[in-house]
Amino acid sequence: MNKRSANNQIKAFTLIELLVIILTIAMLVVLIFSGTARAKRESLRNQCINNLKQVGLAFRLWGNLCPMAVSTNNGGTLEFVGTGETFRHFQVVSNELMSLNVVTCPADVRRPPKSFVSDFSNANVSYFVGVDADENQPEMLLSGDRNVINGTAPTNGMLTLTTNNPARWTKAMHKREGNVGLADGHVQRVDIPGLQKLIEHTGVATNRISLP
Repeated sequence: MNKRSANNQIKAFTLIELLVIILTIAMLVVLIFSGTARAKRESLRNQCINNLKQVGLAFRLWGNLCPMAVSTNNGGTLEFVGTGETFRHFQVVSNELMSLNVVTCPADVRRPPKSFVSDFSNANVSYFVGVDADENQPEMLLSGDRNVINGTAPTNGMLTLTTNNPARWTKAMHKREGNVGLADGHVQRVDIPGLQKLIEHTGVATNRISLP
């Protein structure tokens, strides 16, 4: 073989080299998609936190008492507590909420309503309402992601959270984590142990929540 022919030879990859290249590319693809997915989840979580902050502000702007403690005769929603119509509590503070998107978590499969009046039901709501929330008990639960369970079946949409019956998040929406708004207006991002700690620190024996 002459020198010219030798220089024209193409050096082929060995099987091991080819497998290493394929594996490296696959790992890079996984890392890129994993990072993108995490960033998207974090963005949705932050939007959800902002929603709950607005919800807390809306309830506080509505009046000195939450509408759940005020009779419908006076513009509240007391008579709707225990009916399963959680959306009513949001409907009455719709002027304070301002945006239709606020009642629906962006990580939820549910879609925001088109109107707070003619097209609004539990199917548009992502958040529970703490029907006994009280400004004088700032650590009480006011609102939070709806995917809360504690091993007991809700009665007419009502679930009672207690310190001796551990509550937890389902895998829906935020993958066994969630966001909770407290009576003083601030919002906490918590995992399952964190949720139980919040319940223990509310200052009351029970927290009744209305699930949509």
